[in-house]
Amino acid sequence: MAMASAYRALALALCAVVAVVQAASLDDYCTVDYAASVLPVQDLGLGITIDPSSVSAALTTNKSVSSQWYESAVVDYCNVTFAYSHDGLANDIVHVSYLVPPPDKFANRYVSTGGGGLAINSGGSSSPTGIIVGAVSGITDGGFGNFNTQYNGVFLLAKGTVNWQATYMFGYQAHHELATLGKQLTRNFFNVSDSDKVYSYYQGCSEGGREGWSQIERFADQFDGLVTGAPAFRFSQLQTNHLSGGVIESAIGYYPPPCELEKIVNLTIAACDGMDGKIDGVISRSDLCKLNFDYKSTVGQPYYCPASSGGFPGGFPGGPPSMQRRQFPGGGPTPEQNGTITAEGVAVASAFTNGLLDSTGKRIYLNPQPGADFADATTQYSEETDTWEPTISGLGGEWIARYLYLEDKDSIDSLENVTADTLRDWMALGMQKYYDSLQTTWPDLDPFKSAGGKVILVHGEADSSIPAASSIHYYESVRNAMYGGLSYDEGIASMDEFYRLYLVPGGAHCGSNRDQPAGGWPATTLQTVIGWAENGIAPDTLDNAGGIDTLCKWPLRPLWSRNGTSLDCVYDQASTDSWSYTFDAFTYPVY
Repeated sequence: MAMASAYRALALALCAVVAVVQAASLDDYCTVDYAASVLPVQDLGLGITIDPSSVSAALTTNKSVSSQWYESAVVDYCNVTFAYSHDGLANDIVHVSYLVPPPDKFANRYVSTGGGGLAINSGGSSSPTGIIVGAVSGITDGGFGNFNTQYNGVFLLAKGTVNWQATYMFGYQAHHELATLGKQLTRNFFNVSDSDKVYSYYQGCSEGGREGWSQIERFADQFDGLVTGAPAFRFSQLQTNHLSGGVIESAIGYYPPPCELEKIVNLTIAACDGMDGKIDGVISRSDLCKLNFDYKSTVGQPYYCPASSGGFPGGFPGGPPSMQRRQFPGGGPTPEQNGTITAEGVAVASAFTNGLLDSTGKRIYLNPQPGADFADATTQYSEETDTWEPTISGLGGEWIARYLYLEDKDSIDSLENVTADTLRDWMALGMQKYYDSLQTTWPDLDPFKSAGGKVILVHGEADSSIPAASSIHYYESVRNAMYGGLSYDEGIASMDEFYRLYLVPGGAHCGSNRDQPAGGWPATTLQTVIGWAENGIAPDTLDNAGGIDTLCKWPLRPLWSRNGTSLDCVYDQASTDSWSYTFDAFTYPVY
């Protein structure tokens, strides 16, 4: 009875302020008092308590924002932050931040954005996407201490002891809470009645892409639409596979200078550029390149790179330096490199592109497409020995040391005595240990479809961190799980009702590619999924920003005619088959 009275009082209070909110400017309601009065204190089934003393409200006006994930804009917003704790859990505090648009821009929408690498959020680089579409836009710190603390910083309670609360928060729970609270805060802030719809959306790439799928697979009606880029599916396989380049090089007995591999990439782009019917410096058909181009043709070609002091010219767009170092190996100083491509260098490139096989020839995992950088095969120079040595990927090395062996270390010490079979066994160990938290490959999405959800997945075709074939493998796993009894065309048509995948020609990891810049990157995908969810406008193709303005929906592939002026999205069985992998090194399904 008391609870019912409290809710009635809250409803009356909200009604009392609705006229003020609708007439007010952003400056009028961006106050701590108003934010505290509209906190989402309703019983939302989360088992949490909000700390009203933690509320802050900060006004920002005329802020210029830009990203490859949204069009440049000048925005105003009120940043409302507060903290909450889980009932009965000691020493627990989670911070959330919501950017609130001006009242006259509010379009009855809420948006969550995700992180990258081992970060659960991307700070202020991604959240403006919500303001641009008239939405309240939220991020979370996952309960890790603050918005800058990443998962690896709180993963271990002590050597050998996993912080499972942090793991499940990182895995999926924090984003569920962020969205649930965010949607209710949106209703309270703008006094949206229960009879009116607040549409909810998500956008994230890499780890942020995985975070989006963690919600789709568990909370079917949480989002009306999602945009996920290059999701970190198969978390254990993905992270362990970052070590595959060094292991392959060790097996061959050759560690190529980075300039040699870079020359192979450049020659591959030049040779395969026109296979799609358009000469533009972009491999739009890496499948045709894979089927028709032989790295052996590059043997004997000269390469030259000047000495370098190091750095990270690539990296995660908008991400912090720590994220770039983890996801993109190398970056140390290098001497002048002058030579010709060797048969051994080509052997490394060929084996790496083919993907990891165990000692019996069974497939363990997949690697990036031809034309992508050989990031995970990058070597480092040793001044002491005047030789090139393998680089241990930050994500791969830390995954083994910290998450499998539970040591408070950033990496394993070396790849000595590590073979492909070792990597296979590490993948299996991590898959078993974190299947219900991080793996994120549940293939039955019928609850999401039945709830009316829509998802668009975009992936750079030349992604060197998370191979594009990873997203296709999951898409096909879902199709086979849900529609395996239908014909291929019928299954694709059923998938099209709620799940569409687009490859970005030449695209790198979560953004455009400095080696293939004309490929561009789609900047209005959130608006596209909004149109699909709210107005039923299903995208047969996806708008792209760059020299290529249209992206084809999988399994159709781009092919130009009339001297590269006319685009058709075509079906090619051999090309489609080239994207298909069976991970038969494992005795159980790897979706």
